[in-house]
Amino acid sequence: MKKFFAQTYLWFLLLLLYAPLLFIGIFSFTESKVLGNWTGFSTGLYQNLFSSNINGGASLLAAIQNTIIIALVAAAISTIMGTIAAIGIFNLKGRKRDTMLFLNNIPIINPDIITGVSLFLLFIFLHFSQGYVTVILAHITFCIPYVVLSVMPKLAQMNPNIYEAALDLGASPSIALKRVLLPQLKPGMISGFILAFTMSLDDFAVTFFTRGTIGLETLSTYIYADARKGGLTPELRPLMTMIFTAVLILLIIINVRQRKSIKR
Repeated sequence: MKKFFAQTYLWFLLLLLYAPLLFIGIFSFTESKVLGNWTGFSTGLYQNLFSSNINGGASLLAAIQNTIIIALVAAAISTIMGTIAAIGIFNLKGRKRDTMLFLNNIPIINPDIITGVSLFLLFIFLHFSQGYVTVILAHITFCIPYVVLSVMPKLAQMNPNIYEAALDLGASPSIALKRVLLPQLKPGMISGFILAFTMSLDDFAVTFFTRGTIGLETLSTYIYADARKGGLTPELRPLMTMIFTAVLILLIIINVRQRKSIKR
């Protein structure tokens, strides 16, 4: 009986999580402007998405492009910096390591709006011209802690003597890092990159406060502005479906590769 209730509760939670996504996915295949009103199967919204057949089509495409570029750059840089930080924190001992981990976790539990306002004030104090650069810097700032948390477990699982053994056998520190340490950390780095990419892709508050007044639009700010006009552009439904499907496929591929590596 307990097993039955546990499974029922689990399926109920999954339904709550994925029903809205399934709902949007289904209604992305109809051209109705009102979500929930099925007017027949059609791929018209997908065809309109990357064309000029919609109001604000050019700005939507620009928002998608900006979002992807910012997310890729921020994820790549934060993965490099986060991995280096994780290695440094791991090599600390006792209270120093605990203190650094505590400081690393603060941006994660800190509300996004506080992070956004803080970075906004910092950029003004430093006289930074707000735009692409400040948004990317802000995204790197809040993505690094997630990369650190992704890499740290791999460091803990790794045999600490492998790196030193490579040095004893004559490998230079750079060669030992490249051929011994990084392959061990690769799964954590990939997980950190994906997490950083999705966090950057999803962000609104930090982007809103650090983009300045030059008209830089990302997908989140575009949707916010579109919603304030009284409704969402129907073409956003297929866009959300495509993003979710791409992330889902990527996660499945990574999980399959990790299982294969564990079996080996």
